[in-house]
Amino acid sequence: MNKLEYFEARIEATLSPMDYIHLKKKKPESVILVDVRNGPMEAKKNKIQGALVLPQSDIDARIHEIPKDKKVVVYCWDVWCNTAAKVASTLLKKGYNDVQELTGGIAAWEKMNFPQEPLIVEESNCGC
Repeated sequence: MNKLEYFEARIEATLSPMDYIHLKKKKPESVILVDVRNGPMEAKKNKIQGALVLPQSDIDARIHEIPKDKKVVVYCWDVWCNTAAKVASTLLKKGYNDVQELTGGIAAWEKMNFPQEPLIVEESNCGC
């Protein structure tokens, strides 16, 4: 893979927080955002506003909650976390055609002061 192919693949596989906001404003029904972070609830506290919370450890049991007819944008903790990439790969293997990773995860979202909401979900097995 040469440099051009690498960067084109990276652009195709990721979506920046700003690009996600623009897409959500332009075509709100075309995209679903999925919080795939594993870990204890007290560490998570918040989620990106409107995101479906579906930890990576629950993907197999709850994959039916993710519609196949929308762009699926997954996020995890930050640029050092590869959980979202793992989930994106799983979804693509299971027939989801339009999957991207939110660049920088929730850490980038928070840094940009974009909307969040309290995380209120039942605790799952984190698989950490």
